[in-house]
Amino acid sequence: MNRIEKVFQNLKQNNEKAFVPYIMAGDGGLDTLAEKITFLEKSGATAIEIGIPFSDPVADGPVIQQAGIRALQAGTTLRGVMAKIAEIRPIVHIPIVFMTYMNPIMAYGIGNFIADASKAGVDGLILPDLPAEEEEIIAPIAERSGIEIIRLVTLTSPIERIQEIAARGKGFLYAVTVNGITGARKGFNEELGKHLEMVKEVSPIPVLAGFGISEPSHVEEMNRHCDGVIVGSKIVDLFESGDLDGIEALIAASKAEKIKL
Repeated sequence: MNRIEKVFQNLKQNNEKAFVPYIMAGDGGLDTLAEKITFLEKSGATAIEIGIPFSDPVADGPVIQQAGIRALQAGTTLRGVMAKIAEIRPIVHIPIVFMTYMNPIMAYGIGNFIADASKAGVDGLILPDLPAEEEEIIAPIAERSGIEIIRLVTLTSPIERIQEIAARGKGFLYAVTVNGITGARKGFNEELGKHLEMVKEVSPIPVLAGFGISEPSHVEEMNRHCDGVIVGSKIVDLFESGDLDGIEALIAASKAEKIKL
């Protein structure tokens, strides 16, 4: 049982919801990474999703794309991020999940990447461009090293595929809430709640909703239907503008009410 499984076990026992913020490694310089992570942990984040800057981020909307560009312009590299995580891991107690694409991993070398990520204390990987049919190139070695592959399902995924994908994981299932790329939105499809409940019903692991969540009211609404939320673009935007109170308000919304997981 790695840190991801343990933290969700604790949430279930305490009847609480998960809040996973996303930050772009190297946005503002790698020297700011420790400060951001420790702030988020102190504010009540369940885990931290750390984006690796990449030149062709097909799942990312404008806010995260710009954050990636700023990070790359600051000289951020995957090896640099790995070294920084290893440096700060002893003072960070919650799970750390990398969100990246397969190209940087393959350029690094899959075996070397997993070995270094494991040594650094990375607990999970989100790989948006890795279909289930091809995950054997990395999933077995990752999971043998204690790193969980966090799999995604979408609004258009048939129930049979959702069941198949959910059955492969031990961490949590990432339920994408929109048809499209990341980015803050004012509202969601009125059928989304039913969809999330269906995913939760067939999934043996916790279900977290992500993409487009940008307001405390969104957090509270999603938590009525699943086990927690992932918030990316809004967190990136709030860090960029220095609005730490706004980040704390989003995290606080995840604790507004306790509903059985």
